[in-house]
Amino acid sequence: MGACSTLCLILITIFIPPLGVFMISGCGMDFWINVLLTILGYFPGHIHAFYLEYVYYQRRDLDPATRATMKPASGVYSERIQNGGQSHDGPIAAV
Repeated sequence: MGACSTLCLILITIFIPPLGVFMISGCGMDFWINVLLTILGYFPGHIHAFYLEYVYYQRRDLDPATRATMKPASGVYSERIQNGGQSHDGPIAAV
């Protein structure tokens, strides 16, 4: 993702936190937790969404060996976020 995509994701998350989480994690446990937190209060949904995005972007640029040795982030249930959007073996190579 480039800088423009990151900025768009942040703007979407400001207005609709579950949509921002859906864009990085898909329709999994993290998304549904964020929907529940947003229903319970708009501010907790933001905190959760921005925490997930922080973990995602922090791990996205790490090499696979470093990412594999890292302890899983607490409160993050999506493997996609834990791995920074990469597979366990690293980025998908073009054929």
